[in-house]
Amino acid sequence: MKFWVLLLLTISLLTSFSPSSYGQEHETRPLSPVIFQSQGTSYPNGPLLSLNLAKEEEDFLKEEPQPSIADPLEPLNRVFFVFNDKLYFWLLKPVATGYKAVTPEPVRVGIRNLFYNLGFPIRFVNCMLQGKVERAGDEIARFVINSTIGMGGLLDVATNKCEIKRNEEDLGQTFGFYGMGSSFYIHWPILGPSSVRDTLGRVGDYFLDPLHYMDPTKYRLALNAFDGVNETSLTIGDYESLKKAALDPYIALRDAFYQNRRSKIEE
Repeated sequence: MKFWVLLLLTISLLTSFSPSSYGQEHETRPLSPVIFQSQGTSYPNGPLLSLNLAKEEEDFLKEEPQPSIADPLEPLNRVFFVFNDKLYFWLLKPVATGYKAVTPEPVRVGIRNLFYNLGFPIRFVNCMLQGKVERAGDEIARFVINSTIGMGGLLDVATNKCEIKRNEEDLGQTFGFYGMGSSFYIHWPILGPSSVRDTLGRVGDYFLDPLHYMDPTKYRLALNAFDGVNETSLTIGDYESLKKAALDPYIALRDAFYQNRRSKIEE
């Protein structure tokens, strides 16, 4: 019994520091050895990014261009990158593989949609902070439709039937929108790639996450653990593909992270 409690708490720690973003069945998802994006945001959690990023940046990854973001902490960042890599292969992936074997994909996609729906406050507030009123309206419409007709968010009716597209907004993007630079790269243990700006953004978004206010804490940890395992079950193989394609996975991830975040801010 103690083993399973420790396992649950460990996975919870891998997933509880930021909310997660979840898409449709065929939407490309983050490649994360440990964690995932925040709910409806573009923060990558864990050492990898999204599958679509890996595909769009295939040439970029293979060429290993010069760093596009300052990395004064590279020696330490590399240590944390290896740490996250081992956590993925030794803990999260085995658990997610077992979960995948007993849980049909439509169920797992529905759970992903549910957690995305819970991230509404993060996206809505940051849309308003950036003056993206139309997107903020879309967020309200999506939340109402999916929370009612979509059975609490399990079904993405807003996208599939109403053609209201998903958005990814977070406080890190809001800071960038108003001209705040990335400063330098940080590869956090457990959380993965980030920057000074996006680390500050995570803190703000944390207080907009509905799960943050759930008591007792053990229930929040359990939900985050479940969320993380479910998301990983939908992305198994993505991280392996990126590692295989890159000459240096750490450098590829660092520069792809920067390009991805910059493109989100410029949208």
